[in-house]
Amino acid sequence: MLQLLPFSALDLARWDACVAASPGAPPGSQAWWLQATASRWNAVVEVGPAGEYCSLLPLPTRWRPAGRVVYQPHFTQQLGLVLTAASQHRELAPYLALAARHCAGFYQQLAPEASPLPALPPGFMATERRTYHLDLSPPVEVLRRAYAADHRRRLRRNDELPAPLVVAESEDLEELIQLLLTYRGAAHTGLRLRHYDALRRLYAAAQARGLAELRQVRCPATGALLAGALFVRHRGGLVYLFAAASPEGRTASAPLLMLDEAIGRHAGQPGLVLDFEGGSQPVIGRFFANFGARPVAYPALSFTPTPWFLRWMRP
Repeated sequence: MLQLLPFSALDLARWDACVAASPGAPPGSQAWWLQATASRWNAVVEVGPAGEYCSLLPLPTRWRPAGRVVYQPHFTQQLGLVLTAASQHRELAPYLALAARHCAGFYQQLAPEASPLPALPPGFMATERRTYHLDLSPPVEVLRRAYAADHRRRLRRNDELPAPLVVAESEDLEELIQLLLTYRGAAHTGLRLRHYDALRRLYAAAQARGLAELRQVRCPATGALLAGALFVRHRGGLVYLFAAASPEGRTASAPLLMLDEAIGRHAGQPGLVLDFEGGSQPVIGRFFANFGARPVAYPALSFTPTPWFLRWMRP
């Protein structure tokens, strides 16, 4: 039976058990991740005979003048339907139909497994977005041979420098955020300063669980931060969650070095996938593809109800 449950009625232990039993569940559907990025959320839940959660659809919501709307939290690329083997409701449409009856708007990006989509309820629209995935199962030597020639050449040039750039561990997320704001600006990223609080909470939560990997590249001569990146591990792989670089860092290929270092550390692990979390923009997509990554489509769903005064108008 499908039920729409408010956050106050959710059992987070049963929630996490459902996510753990779902092989394709996106990392953002974990309760600790949602608590960091959305704080509270509702959900359509399939409750089993013993009260267990057999499937669920997370619904982060916020209030707007038109009413409650479902939104995609920042720093959570994908959500969507979480299914277990015990689920009796395996199609997305009934979950969406139930959610639509209780919201004034809907936007959610689903995991790639949801593409292509089945038939959607009336009023829903789907657009295609793109990320890039790299299978980390092969040995690092095999993975690096698949890099584009330009990537391999840039790595060789760095190795040949008298003082090559080095990727090192970091624990200073604040410095990385400030690097982004200095060279990109809040307006360019589309985020307000307060939105980075979700990233801070998410980093702290991942760090507490031993899942955060924060890396940096500094100028050997001055110690200035050239680039940094935050990766988050999960059972299915590694998420390239957040990154920034100065103009000097981009010229020196610091982002390339950080990604290569992450690939080297995690290579040779069967079933592990690096999700670059981006690539819809052609320039960024080509950069990721040059690591040998493949494009992966995922759907973004939106729903805007017809205003009441239009529903009452005669045709």
